[in-house]
Amino acid sequence: MISFQDLDLSNALRNSIEDLGFVNPTPIQEEAYPIIRSGKDVVGIAQTGTGKTFGYMLPILRDLKFSKQRHPRVLVLVPTRELVVQVVDEIEKLSKYMTLRTIGVYGGVNLNRHKEAVMLGADVIVATPGRLYDLALSNVLKLKSIQKLVIDEVDVMLDLGFRFQLLNIFDVLPNKRQNIMFSATMTEDVEALIDDFFIGPKKIAIAVSGTPLDNIQQVSYSVPNFYTKVNLLNELLLDKSAFSKVLVFAPNKRNADRLFECIKEEFPSQSCVIHSNKTQNYRLRSIEQFNKGEKRILIATDVIARGLDLEEVTHVVNFNTPHFPENYMHRIGRTGRAEREGKTILFSTEKEQEAKERIEELMNYKIPKLEIPEQVEITKQLTEEERPKEEREVSKNRTSQEYVPGPAFHEKSEKNSKVNLGGSYRREIAKKYKKPKTKGDKNYNKRNKKK
Repeated sequence: MISFQDLDLSNALRNSIEDLGFVNPTPIQEEAYPIIRSGKDVVGIAQTGTGKTFGYMLPILRDLKFSKQRHPRVLVLVPTRELVVQVVDEIEKLSKYMTLRTIGVYGGVNLNRHKEAVMLGADVIVATPGRLYDLALSNVLKLKSIQKLVIDEVDVMLDLGFRFQLLNIFDVLPNKRQNIMFSATMTEDVEALIDDFFIGPKKIAIAVSGTPLDNIQQVSYSVPNFYTKVNLLNELLLDKSAFSKVLVFAPNKRNADRLFECIKEEFPSQSCVIHSNKTQNYRLRSIEQFNKGEKRILIATDVIARGLDLEEVTHVVNFNTPHFPENYMHRIGRTGRAEREGKTILFSTEKEQEAKERIEELMNYKIPKLEIPEQVEITKQLTEEERPKEEREVSKNRTSQEYVPGPAFHEKSEKNSKVNLGGSYRREIAKKYKKPKTKGDKNYNKRNKKK
């Protein structure tokens, strides 16, 4: 196994690595370093938590010379605001002994603030695609000096609908540049992007998405419904020494909030929740509190948690079974990082068993099943989504097309069943002056009257 000392690092980078306490590079860092330094286009496929950020930044910073120019030379695109903050922080750690200007830009912040930051000058800019495109359109940010383009978590970026912004960004970048792309999965959309914009890329594949990590212990429970899952989770969380830092994945924003309210009742001041409806400050504060150990339970949705560097997570709880097996792999990759041991727990209802089987097939591994502890209450209480359709209340706001009422409980009386024909006068007039059989037949009534 090689160490960082064996890599051709500059003294500044070597000192930063020593300060961080790292000795050996991860496989992705070891393989990517010489290829990125060679200037070739690179596509890296690696699990989250394998050190991708250092994997592309070490070789880039190794060859980035000091410059006073105002416009950036390195562009790093990431899908979420939280990831921008995280990547900027990682770059600042690596460049501790270098003169390097790094800024992060993302949506949800006043555009003028980011314009001012860009005008001061930067060597490296880390951005979400939408905000970067806004800055490029405003003519404040010039991208013609970009030498290296990094697209991190590209599969998530495409899932979030950033393809249009990415294509527009490619149009304003110089043709002569190095493209570096990292993704946890290789999809058809990712392949299409590579074919269109990369020139003879060198591919690196580390820990393919179907490979379970050896240092992660996986178990599962078969649970009938949402509120029984809540009861089981509350029972597990009672062991505060074992469950000291728990990341709970919820299927969507609504269920994340619902779960948070349930957990908050049992464990006040110990939990926090993040999803895309939460404000930027709230999300960053929640992540900071979780990382510092001020909160031991973080409830999150998939998209928000992808790529986040959450420190020393002891347990990942899959409150629902993901429909796509790859998402399960991304989730469990949040624990067992940096060669530490991690534990994951999967909750599955009867309807979710099929999804669980797909996960096991992808990993080629049968997740051990545990029995629900006797003290956990098996409740029959169901959420609105879990109730059978016929039992759900009919919304008064539905349109007539959505809701067709049943027959009335009585028949109309003979008097009320009569049809209004418009009165005898109207009927007589209608007989005398019949409508033309065809439009424009002006002589029809005349002919009919003579008869």
